[in-house]
Amino acid sequence: MDVRREEAIAAFVADVEKEFGRVDICVTNSGGPPSNSFADTRVEDWRAAVDQLLMSTVSFARETLPRMKKNNWGRFITITSSAVKQPVDGLLLSNSLRAAVAGLARTLANEYAAFGITVNNVCPGYTRTARLDNLAKSISARSNATAEEVFAGWAHEIPAGRIGTPKEFAAVVAFLASERASYVNGTSIAVDGGLVRSLL
Repeated sequence: MDVRREEAIAAFVADVEKEFGRVDICVTNSGGPPSNSFADTRVEDWRAAVDQLLMSTVSFARETLPRMKKNNWGRFITITSSAVKQPVDGLLLSNSLRAAVAGLARTLANEYAAFGITVNNVCPGYTRTARLDNLAKSISARSNATAEEVFAGWAHEIPAGRIGTPKEFAAVVAFLASERASYVNGTSIAVDGGLVRSLL
């Protein structure tokens, strides 16, 4: 669905509740905005990215958290980026707005913890998805490097020496959605092979 449309999110969550009887877990993931520099980013690009990344998460929270609160149990997980911890060159909109999503998630974690609900943010690093393929092509078009050389450069930055897989990332999300993660709340967890060098 188009997660920029608040009414589409409301209808989707209502359909899930009707089908399954309750809403226990919400994982927000809207993809990323275009790669661009500050000078080349228009005001309308900023507004579109706010709707895509931040307001979509707000809309999902508004629809799912009250339902989880009624049941005294829930998992709300936001998917952002390692850019939350360490900005990525060329990803101005993502760097800016994913940090806002992380701040929202941390605040919601405080507000809803007493109702058996955990709220966590998961920050993928370089993971082999269509989004990364497109980003490599975009960088290649602006430079003298091939897409394969772009991937090799990214892998060289990562202590693990390789690009991650969607399956590796999904395993962390599945854990956070489980009963076993009941005492993990308000975190931003990097799944990046060690790319982010900060202590937190």
